[in-house]
Amino acid sequence: MAKGLIGKKLGMTQIFQDDGTVVSVTVIEAGPNVVTQKKTEEVDGYNAVQFGFEDKKEQRTNKPDKGHFKRAGVKPKKHLAEFRDFPEELTEGDQVNVDLFSEGEMIDVIGTSKGKGFAGTVKRYNFNRGPMSHGSHNHRAPGSIGSTDAARVFKGQKLPGRMGHERVTIQNLEVVKVDTEKNVLLIKGSVPGPNNGIVYIKEAVKS
Repeated sequence: MAKGLIGKKLGMTQIFQDDGTVVSVTVIEAGPNVVTQKKTEEVDGYNAVQFGFEDKKEQRTNKPDKGHFKRAGVKPKKHLAEFRDFPEELTEGDQVNVDLFSEGEMIDVIGTSKGKGFAGTVKRYNFNRGPMSHGSHNHRAPGSIGSTDAARVFKGQKLPGRMGHERVTIQNLEVVKVDTEKNVLLIKGSVPGPNNGIVYIKEAVKS
């Protein structure tokens, strides 16, 4: 059984705890999420609920999606996500808010990391650089990328390329505060992605 929500990372701040210690927290707006579809084992082969987050303009919604949202009786949504084996019994059109989680609970947060563009091996994989002294022709080059025996470069070799903009999961983060009025969660530590990036909050699988 796994509960979860779609949210938006608003940024980071810090709060003081009762004993005076400062904790860095990420502010995530995580609601309201609306149930846009309910999947069952009999019809779909598995049990899940599909949530929608953030309203979308009618004219920016295509015909199949309009029918999908109309059937559920909800306004078109920008972001959709499925959560399998949801613990609560929900029906299409129901709203779920941040009170799904409680303070002190451990969660996993999934997001898309910041894209860094094309990067070399020093930045991308923390390779050591070459000597910077006079006459050195190897400053930030990757060095040898294969022995002479195979006479080819093996697949998976660490080389320059696109860095970042990947799906990243941070596990076992603590929910420090739940603000039900503003539908905001304060989560200890950092989560992947830029401000206003979409994140998926799930019950921790390894807590």
